[in-house]
Amino acid sequence: MSSNLMANYGRFELGFDRGVGSYLYTPEGDRYLDFASGIAVTSLGHSHPALLASANKQLEKLWHVSNLYTIESQSKLAERLCKNSFADKVFFCNSGAEAVEASLKLARIYHNSSGAKDRWKVISFRNGFHGRTFATIAASGQPKYLKGFGPVFDGFTQVNFLDIEAVRSVIDSETAAILVEPIQGEGGIHVASDSFLKELREICDKNDLLLIFDEVQCGVGRSGRMWAHEWSGVKPDIMATAKALGGGFPIGACMAIEEVGNAFIPGTHGSTFGGNPVASAIANTVLDIVDEREFLQNVTNVGDILVSNLQEVIKRSSIISEIRGRGLMVGLQCLIPAGDVISAFRKQKLLSVGAEGNTVRFLPPLIINELEVNEACTAVSKALQRLEC
Repeated sequence: MSSNLMANYGRFELGFDRGVGSYLYTPEGDRYLDFASGIAVTSLGHSHPALLASANKQLEKLWHVSNLYTIESQSKLAERLCKNSFADKVFFCNSGAEAVEASLKLARIYHNSSGAKDRWKVISFRNGFHGRTFATIAASGQPKYLKGFGPVFDGFTQVNFLDIEAVRSVIDSETAAILVEPIQGEGGIHVASDSFLKELREICDKNDLLLIFDEVQCGVGRSGRMWAHEWSGVKPDIMATAKALGGGFPIGACMAIEEVGNAFIPGTHGSTFGGNPVASAIANTVLDIVDEREFLQNVTNVGDILVSNLQEVIKRSSIISEIRGRGLMVGLQCLIPAGDVISAFRKQKLLSVGAEGNTVRFLPPLIINELEVNEACTAVSKALQRLEC
């Protein structure tokens, strides 16, 4: 089919016209179990009644005014995010890439305003992914995202994930910050160890560096805690989040401790749409639901059941070699092309998404239950059996 859309996406010949809970439906009525969640975005599934009510209520009142004015729902959201995190200050934007971009700018301007104008470089990690702006693709450092967009934005050095000695070896007088995902998502679902994050914190404290966590994908309940770094007890100075925060509506946030956040003064950074009345109202409703002990515990419990069931399935398979992750952020390491596995799952009406290192990701809505987990694992088993024939 011809299209006026630019060809930068490798789209499947598959479309949906409605969704309910953990399921998506084609115009023809075929039902698919959604274990991709729009790449970790639809955290409360599709057509959640509370989100619909919140959106409709706000849409009937006010859509947009810009950040030149006070937005009550935005102020409330900032207060709640700070109350339930390390942060004291929040800047709202529209996406994860913008949240990371704001975090990088904040790190630089903080050092600049503190008198350390020579500090501007950032250490990040191979296999990481931080977005598709010029700065965030440079921070990620992956050749496939950099190709054709040179010269590469300067100031970023990548070292191997979990290699603490490599981090120490590249710090110099111009280093400003360390940027890391507590769980690498696009990189293949690799979980940073508690000891690694603790050592990063110690290194930053010792060298007057800022520690930036990218929780665009792993935050807002995905790991079984509100923030994935909570498992380690380590607190960052700056954090970027997005995706699940709006439950499907675009919103991102750059969060920071007060000393650092105060470096953003009028005119230094901005966003036309960021944290608008509708986005903020919906995000507040997401927090109403996700930020409950019972809800987060259920994410952990159902995630454990999913991994346990998948482990039983792959015992009989020569296609999946490893399962890794935390909460409802699960990666399947494939021994054949991951695209073939994703296609086989899709034929069984199960949606998944790929990642680096020949990995398939399961990122289901955080509301899934044990019956849906069993349905997914049955689909996985059937797909793998057919691939092995």
